[in-house]
Amino acid sequence: MASPKIQMNSIDGVWIRQMLFVNVGDIMEGHYHTHNHTTLLSKGSLRVTVNGMESVFTAPQMIFIHKNNKHQLEALEAGTLAYCIHAIRDKDTGDIIEGLEFPNGSNIESLTQFR
Repeated sequence: MASPKIQMNSIDGVWIRQMLFVNVGDIMEGHYHTHNHTTLLSKGSLRVTVNGMESVFTAPQMIFIHKNNKHQLEALEAGTLAYCIHAIRDKDTGDIIEGLEFPNGSNIESLTQFR
């Protein structure tokens, strides 16, 4: 069991986190956010556990995760691919940050590499 391979990007105030679950049983460990978000399951299937309650989803599917709920994702198929999508928010106020741009000289490629 391992964590998924992660690729992250953002554009125009929208955060996108790609998660490639290479093997069955790979897990995105339980965590929570102070904002709502959607997980777009584009390939494969996931067991999603929210506050200890399990649901199973098969692609294609959009999965709504309500803020302040601990959630965990577990791949039920090798090669499962999912994306968490949400607005970028100010860490202090929680307000949505509008009009983000990358300044000249930014290493944009570093945001789009698996790590």
